[in-house]
Amino acid sequence: MSATNPESAFTFLSQGALIQEFTVVGQNIVQSFPEASFYKTHNDAYLGETIGRTTNRVKGAKLENLNGQSYKLAVNDGDNPNSLHGGSQGWGKQDFEGPKPVNRNGKEGVQFRYVSKDGEEGYPGTVECFVWYTAWIEGHMTVLEVEYQVELVGDECEETVCGVTNHSYFHVNPGAPTTEGTVITLGTDQFLELDHYRIPTGNITLFPSIPPKGVPFTLGADKPAIDDCFVVDTSASTTCPLDTRNSSLRHLATISHPDTGLHLEIQSTEPAFQFYTADGLYIPEIETDRGVKIPSRGMRSGIAIEPSRYVNCAGREEWRGMCRLKKGELWGAKSVYRAWKE
Repeated sequence: MSATNPESAFTFLSQGALIQEFTVVGQNIVQSFPEASFYKTHNDAYLGETIGRTTNRVKGAKLENLNGQSYKLAVNDGDNPNSLHGGSQGWGKQDFEGPKPVNRNGKEGVQFRYVSKDGEEGYPGTVECFVWYTAWIEGHMTVLEVEYQVELVGDECEETVCGVTNHSYFHVNPGAPTTEGTVITLGTDQFLELDHYRIPTGNITLFPSIPPKGVPFTLGADKPAIDDCFVVDTSASTTCPLDTRNSSLRHLATISHPDTGLHLEIQSTEPAFQFYTADGLYIPEIETDRGVKIPSRGMRSGIAIEPSRYVNCAGREEWRGMCRLKKGELWGAKSVYRAWKE
């Protein structure tokens, strides 16, 4: 899909309704595979995927007191006993219907649709998910808007939980092997304190190893190493609407690199975001059917910024209002990505 400029274009795939290319002035700023088949065989890192039915971690891989009962989810969080990114076969591993060309608010876009059946990865209720990507040029900026909508459409139960985000790894110095030298400005310095199993304790506090909100910092070769949920709305546990799409966009992060002059700004209606410097990322060398070798990619070869609700809101009763979806309701979220070169 073009953003009406030959050097600004996007490619989306039906698997996981994922982002394969986000091209700005002729440079792809997301980590990707050149062939769609590699996403089925080599994408343990979730490159570009739409994450669901829930985002991030669910404590102990179980849901308690939902529809008056408990549900066991897939355990797939390494050494931790949690469910991660919707399970081992979450939405990022599923084939969506699409892309279907659409016009949204007068702009070119594409639509993806996925129906997640009752019991998939342990989650109750059949739900229907729509993903819309809309692209345009705004002055010298290439803009991508991502919108999600989920509805409980089955009759198996009265309520379920959900959360959707995108798991692209951004790299605004695409010719370099790592993100070293990337300049980051975050829209908050508050984060969810974690326990030993990487589940929030319930405390929202100041993140210790970066400058205050709005002050830029630069990624080094190995520091700071971050894989945490930052909070832009500290009252969201009680005030966040189930569908945030009509809420104001909030600044989550801006990233840039002096060697390329490329910039990316991310805004969202969501109250939090996972910020991951990809210190655990490793993708081995791959050879295509034509014998072309794709170099391996290692730690810090991208930056993931995943707009979301609070981590484990599905598993924490006092936070569940952010993600509990009942019959007749819609869950929704919207994020906007603006990229440019200076």
